Amino acid sequence: MKSHHTLWILALMLATGNVWAYGSSSSTKSCTKPKFSEFSPVNNAEVAAKSAFSFLASAGTNPDSINVTVKDLPVAVTITAKNKSFEVTGKLPDSLKGTFARISISADGPNKCKGSDGWLVKIAE
Repeated sequence: MKSHHTLWILALMLATGNVWAYGSSSSTKSCTKPKFSEFSPVNNAEVAAKSAFSFLASAGTNPDSINVTVKDLPVAVTITAKNKSFEVTGKLPDSLKGTFARISISADGPNKCKGSDGWLVKIAE
């Protein structure tokens, strides 16, 4: 009789273990945020006014959604496909001199997942 109970307990443990292994039954779409890298000039670099900047956006980035601002000023950028990623280039606004400025990036990825990043530069007089 005891071996009969042991078999039932073992069977129930195996069944519940399999259920927990798969998580809940609700499904959610995966979210892959765009990633940004290879910032140029590097973070905290001192640069001349109107200097060029560039960075790479990951392959999953929607290039039409890339938005760049420098110290809250919109910046026109050029986007070029490059080895499963996008190279983004632009120039610092004319009006920024003798100040620190954050180059801020935002973009959409697959399933409307939003990603953002940025870096700081010191703009000389």
